[in-house]
Amino acid sequence: MAKISLIVNGNPVTANVDPRTLLVQFLRENLRLTGTHVGCDTSQCGACVVHVDGKAVKSCTTLAVMADGHEVKTIEGLAADGAPLHPMQEAFREHHGLQCGFCTPGMIMTAIDIVHRKGNELDDHTIREELEGNLCRCTGYQNIVASISAGAKAMAKSDLA
Repeated sequence: MAKISLIVNGNPVTANVDPRTLLVQFLRENLRLTGTHVGCDTSQCGACVVHVDGKAVKSCTTLAVMADGHEVKTIEGLAADGAPLHPMQEAFREHHGLQCGFCTPGMIMTAIDIVHRKGNELDDHTIREELEGNLCRCTGYQNIVASISAGAKAMAKSDLA
């Protein structure tokens, strides 16, 4: 067993884990943060995207021990219970950027990372290119792209971004 200490959604966490434990397993099984999904186990679908030290990573191919000493944010950490949604979450709600919802947490976490890296004024081509590692099996992506564009603009005006 390996002892790890990290910050998850603003809360310090210390645990003993098998060194082979994936970050997604640790989040879902140990911490019961089930918003991070497992879709493919091969880093292709993006359903497992979380932020580690503010950068998007695919938690299905990241070992929990690699997060030791780092800060992890999951979809649950974007908005506190009862608080307003993060602007990107609100944009997905407003612009119908989801259908079944399975890919949505990873899409939102990726979208926030895109805004942090590329800025608040995103064209459709850039958004589509940046979403290359995220799959949605329900939509044609048009509403997802519209949601990210609107969310990016809303993040420029928000303290929550």
